[in-house]
Amino acid sequence: MRELEGWREEKRSAYLYRAAAVAEAGTPRAALFGELAGEAEKQAAIWEAKARDDGARMPDAYAPDLRARTVAALVRRLGVRPLRAVLAAMKVRGMSLYATAAHGHALPVAVEDVGRRHRGVESGGNLRAAVFGVNDGLISNASLIMGVAGATTESAFILVAGGAGLIAGAFSMAAGEYVSVRSQREMYEYQIGLEREELEHYPDAEAEELSLIYQARGHSREDAAEMARRLIAEPERALATLAREELGLNPDELGSPWGAAASSFASFAAGAAIPVAPFLVASGPAALAAAVAATALALFAVGAAISFFTGRGFLYSGARMLAVGAAAGLVTYLVGTLLGVTLAAP
Repeated sequence: MRELEGWREEKRSAYLYRAAAVAEAGTPRAALFGELAGEAEKQAAIWEAKARDDGARMPDAYAPDLRARTVAALVRRLGVRPLRAVLAAMKVRGMSLYATAAHGHALPVAVEDVGRRHRGVESGGNLRAAVFGVNDGLISNASLIMGVAGATTESAFILVAGGAGLIAGAFSMAAGEYVSVRSQREMYEYQIGLEREELEHYPDAEAEELSLIYQARGHSREDAAEMARRLIAEPERALATLAREELGLNPDELGSPWGAAASSFASFAAGAAIPVAPFLVASGPAALAAAVAATALALFAVGAAISFFTGRGFLYSGARMLAVGAAAGLVTYLVGTLLGVTLAAP
């Protein structure tokens, strides 16, 4: 029965809010979570009344399940911030406070500002993911090739190992990215479905929750209430805002799982192909020297590209990436050499 399920969800939220309030004792957020616990209890009472009207038999008291007790214990021990994603998935509001504090974004001063900082970030996120995907493929496959080259001078073996590393790594990255994005989207779809249903059943209570969050961010009670009221008056806009402001979810950053998988596959394969390419047209020491040179140039270029996201100087970032890649390649080459000598010994 949906009413009974809604009652349990709100009771669980209230239970976790109290755990969060304990973890945030001595901070303004403790009061916020305490008030949100009270709002969740009110919403649970609404579900309970609906269930009783339908003749459902309600439990005498709420008993948190193992998952809720485990999360509450972790929140009390580790704090709220490390468990933001888990709490958001369990219908605990206010997670956007931690996202804002972590990234130093200015607080919204008008209803039009809410969510504005999230717009247009997807393309930047995709570019960053592509750069790091190339870097992963480059370092992992170059290290693999150097390890094999240390064990044998047969170019055919090196080429096969590099090709296998490229294919296996690219498929592994693609599969991981697909599962990650698919899971994230499923969580968002589940949460937005709950928000839509709650907006239909008790919009005033949702507005009060949102108002409490805005007050915790420094707005006056009157301004917070007005911002929340205006948002709730536009259901579709309110849904997206509730996801961001109450749960800390950003729907603009959720792309297609298949698109993310394809992008991850392509970027990893592009990086992994660089140290392999020389062995397609040459062999022996010449091919290995060309692979080392190409990898070194690519590592510096990737490091320089990463500087656009880190704010570091491109020379520093490029040299650092080159040093990291060189260290990984040297270690695997020495290990390969050791294994080659050991295996060749009678």
